Amino acid sequence: MKTSFHFPSSFIIMKIIIRSKNIEPSKSIDTFIEEKIGGLKKFINILRKEGTIGKPLVEVFVEVEKETRHHQKGPFFRVEVQMHLPGKSIRCEATREDLRSAIVEVKDEMQQEIKRYKLRKIDLRRRQARSLKKSLHIAPDARFRKNKS
Repeated sequence: MKTSFHFPSSFIIMKIIIRSKNIEPSKSIDTFIEEKIGGLKKFINILRKEGTIGKPLVEVFVEVEKETRHHQKGPFFRVEVQMHLPGKSIRCEATREDLRSAIVEVKDEMQQEIKRYKLRKIDLRRRQARSLKKSLHIAPDARFRKNKS
């Protein structure tokens, strides 16, 4: 079992940890995983908070495995991705005959889940702002625009 770490840049947003099981790890598979899963970083940038430089915003655990060694046909490559976002963990899994197609499928599922998570976060902020605005009591004679004179 091999574990490798990936730190994209000095401005760490996402930390990718790859684990392989029953498969001989190769540099090409590791770079393919880092390319596909690392592409999710653009969906996560908006969640970044001020003052968190140096700390990874998101940890991603990728497990790639060949289910059994005796399979002759059928789906036997399994990819599982767990992403720990602030306040939530997302887990997706795919089983395919081809390892690369399983990785792409998991990436697509993760992308949908991240978009759903972001939308919930944004909607929560909007609802809070709306309720705050309703709670403010402003005099009915108050005007917020300039009179044309």
